[in-house]
Amino acid sequence: MAEFGKTRLWLIKYRGDLTQQQVANKAGISRSYYAEIESGNKNPGVKTAKRISNVLMFDWTIFYKS
Repeated sequence: MAEFGKTRLWLIKYRGDLTQQQVANKAGISRSYYAEIESGNKNPGVKTAKRISNVLMFDWTIFYKS
């Protein structure tokens, strides 16, 4: 899985002016879980990856590309 253990700078770029809390709320997940995904400490499951990608408008499979 892509960038495990490394900050996902690309995800922060997609987030833009939204806060972690705003993205988490729209994706239906907790802010702490989203923060762990963004920091690279956790990898999202497919369902969560799709939710986040729908909020931030990118292809969800990017989470799984190396």
